[in-house]
This record gives sequence, C-alpha cells and structure tokens, in this order.
Amino acid sequence: MSNTELLARAEAWLAQDPDTETVAELRAIIDAASAGDESATADLHDRFDTRLTFGTAGLRGELGAGPNRMNRLLVQQAAYGFAQFLLSREATPSVVIGYDGRVNSDIFAKDSAEIFAGLGLEVVLFPHVVPTPVAASAVRSLGLSAGVMVTASHNPPRDNGYKVYLGGADEGSQIVSPADHEIEALIRKAAAMNATDFPKSSDYRLAPESLVEEYIAETAKVSTHPASPIPFVYTAMHGVGWDVSNRAYLASGLGNAIVVAEQIEPDGAFPTVAFPNPEEPGALDLAYATADRAGVDLIIANDPDADRLAVAIKDNGAWRRLTGNEVGSLLGWRAAERHKGSGKPAALAASIVSSPALRAVAAHYGIPYSDTLTGFKFVNRVPHLIFGFEEALGYLVDPDKVRDKDGISAAVDFLAMAGELRAQGKTVADHLADFADTFGAFASTQISIRVSNLAEIPAISGKFRTAPPSHLAGKAVTAIDDFANGFENFPPSDLIRLTVEGGSRVIVRPSGTEPKLKIYIDAAVTDGDNRLERVTEVVAALEADLRSFIA
Repeated sequence: MSNTELLARAEAWLAQDPDTETVAELRAIIDAASAGDESATADLHDRFDTRLTFGTAGLRGELGAGPNRMNRLLVQQAAYGFAQFLLSREATPSVVIGYDGRVNSDIFAKDSAEIFAGLGLEVVLFPHVVPTPVAASAVRSLGLSAGVMVTASHNPPRDNGYKVYLGGADEGSQIVSPADHEIEALIRKAAAMNATDFPKSSDYRLAPESLVEEYIAETAKVSTHPASPIPFVYTAMHGVGWDVSNRAYLASGLGNAIVVAEQIEPDGAFPTVAFPNPEEPGALDLAYATADRAGVDLIIANDPDADRLAVAIKDNGAWRRLTGNEVGSLLGWRAAERHKGSGKPAALAASIVSSPALRAVAAHYGIPYSDTLTGFKFVNRVPHLIFGFEEALGYLVDPDKVRDKDGISAAVDFLAMAGELRAQGKTVADHLADFADTFGAFASTQISIRVSNLAEIPAISGKFRTAPPSHLAGKAVTAIDDFANGFENFPPSDLIRLTVEGGSRVIVRPSGTEPKLKIYIDAAVTDGDNRLERVTEVVAALEADLRSFIA
C-alpha cells in the first residue's frame, strides 16, 4: 500500500485502540513516519501490511500496536469473531476463559469475557492464572461449548497468544480445520467494524476453586502413590505451573518438591532464560545447580503454561535431559501395562515426527497405533486413546480428564514410575535400558534452524525436494515421501520424510509456532547386543551428514 494509505490505516487503528500504552507506541511511530523517518515507515508496514492469522494454534505473536501484533484491539476482534462462530452453532453458547502469567494475559482474558458476555454468551472466567490443562479440562467438566486460554506457551518473552478449544463432539479439543478458517473469516469481518461499537458486559461469573480441586483430584488418580517417593527438583520456568503441580504432587503421595526459587513464581519478563522453553540450551541450568546443591538426581520442569513436561536425570555423574521421545516411550509403555488385561478398546498415538518407539510398544501389546499430523489437536482425537505424545515434550496420560497435552499429570505419572523403580533398586536410566531390551533401542535428535525471515525456510527445505541426499550415515536413502499434495491418509502438509536403509528416518518440516525449520532424526536398533550404544552412533552419523547437506 502507499504511504498515504498506510498512515490512514494506522490512524484508523489508533482511534479504536483501548490501550494507552499501545496508543502511545503507535502515535510515536506514526509521527516519525509522517516526518519522513524511513525506519518508522518500515515499522508501520511490518505492523499493517498484514495481520496475525487465526490458525489451528489460534493466535500467537509479539506484543505491540497494529494488526500484526498481539494487543487488546486484536484480541477484541478475535473474541468478537470467535463469539460469532459459536453463535452460528448454537443459540446460547458457553465458554470458559483461562490465562497465564505473561504480560497482558489477564487483560486479554477480561476483554474477551466482556465481549462474549456482551454478545449473550454464558461466560466463566478464571479469577487467577491457571495452567493450560486446567482451563482445557474445564471445558469438559463444565460441559461448555468452548474454552479460551490466553498464553504463548514457551514462546519468547515478548509474545502472547490466544488458544481455543471446542466442547460437544470435539470433547474439549483444540480446533482443527475447517473451524480455524471459519473463525479467521469471522475475525476479519469483525476487523472491518469499529471495535468501539462492540457490545460489552461484565455479566460473567468467576470460575470456582472447585474446578482446580477437581483437576487435582483426577490427576492424583494417575499416581500409584509409591511407598518411597523419589526426591526431585521442580522448576516452573517463570510460568504458572507451580501451585497446581505442588498440590497435585502432595495429593498423589509424591512428597515435596525442591523448587528452583528463581523461577518458581509467574513472571512475564522471564528474567533468567532467553527462551522459556525447557528444550532450549541453558534453560535448565538453574535447575541443575539447585539439584546439585540438594544432592538430587531427578529434575521435573514445566514450560510456562505447564502443558509440556521436561525431565532430566543424573546419569553416570552428569546431567542428561531426556528427550520427549524417551519420556513418551516410557509413559507409553506404562500406559500399555496399565491397560493389559482390561479387555477395553484402546489405542496409542503419536505425531508423525515423534519416535517410532511407541509403535513398537503398541505392536508388543497388540494395541492399535496411529501416526497423526503434527500437533496435539490431532493426537488427542484418535478413538479409544489411552496414551498419546509428541516429541516436543507433550504427553496425554489421562484422556478421560483432558483432551490436550498435560505436563502436570504426565509429571505425576513419571514421578510415580520413578518411585516404583527406586523401590526395586533401579533408576530411570536402568528403565531406559530395559526398554531397549524389550522393544529395541530408539534414539532421536533434532536440527533446529531459527530464521529471521520466513522466506528462508522453503529455501532450505526445497533442497530436500529438488536434490535430496542419496545416502546418509553410509546407508542408502530408500524412499522420499513429500506430503505437499497429501500422502497415504494424510492431507497436504509441508513435510518431507526420508527413509534410510536399516530403519532410520528423517523428517523435515517448519515449526507451527516459531520461525524455525526442524529436521527430526530417528534411528532404531532392534537386535543384538549393545543396542543403546549402537543406535547412538547411528543418530550421530545421520546428524553429521545432514548438517553437511544443509550447510
């Protein structure tokens, strides 16, 4: 658009913005651009040439003024559009709203509640921060039409987001297509209106504490209440997981956690980590130091909204963060053992980029298994699911309670397992070796390429489509599956899978929530001795060759 059109659009936005902070921010940029400042004009183009799109992960982006940022006006437009979607499905929809400790999460939640109520929806708003699994479970426990969680999960500190769930036939799951496209279209209609005319009402009710208590009671049922609980360190990563997690641990007979004091309270600035993601290098350094001082060999970490779980163990005197695939494999084995002999329908599932290890568990126990598209909104929809996971630290151990990944109940299950192993004189590392002996050794790693320009992602992934490697780790690449136009039972997806002779696999896809290209590397050794050592060597060789290929 021309600079004249750009300035007019910015002024129109400014006139509707209810936030004095973003009004001041945008006013300064407009004035500078009007005076000929080229950098300010470029900034306006970045904010107004496009807008954050409502997709299957909802909204997520950097805080700031303009439609391509997260702010109160954008959230009000989203709330109005989502309300119209719900009203198109039923006469009097109902919705529960939760929020985390990020900057403006409480304000975005209240703005949404007022617009929903103004449009005649029945609204339940949590009066304080809650983990995402608590808000998600409330959709089902209250029998509501929908849920909203204001969170950017493990994104950078300056981000926030808006995630939605649907009740009824969706059973409290996150939205999938075509609902996301329908909601996005209605949000765009709302954006063409004047937000100052949106009806608002404070006629909403606050969620009772019994909702949290019910979640904790149901989570405690996952635990076996080991006679000798194992000591552990816990970090909330400056998020909202601690209060509910602590109460769940105590109710589950798992004892008192030793906390990472610097990271235990919600803090939207995330002062001790560059990225509040337990997978990021350095994110667990304070937890390691806390555990070393306490002489403890196990660390439990949640991401800021507590829907993900990270685990670290002391192994041969050194700290080792378990991969999501390792945790998922152990919890899946545990779920299969629990189900054994029940006679009930069952299924295990994992996202397609997760380790094939769970498929081996399913085959061993004669349980149906499904690979799904990446994202828990697909994993949790598998019929008769008893356990599902994705390698990005997401696990569902209690599908009857919540239809989303749940880092709190997964931690309870893992800690119960660790306590049982302790009573047997075993460690988690011993149990991983037992897994390899029983099902085969599986190892994985990931190459993650963060970009500043999203156009770089197709340029890199395109190499795998146009000139893929013929050999990796000394083995032939036997198949290249491009999911761009759909593949087998999968709809079109930006994903490429390479099958390597001997059972290894490489998958290339962009991240759904961050500006990254991800390369997932998996290998398996299912016979012979020294399986864990051999499979580790295969993965290392695959990674080295792939890094050379993309260099």
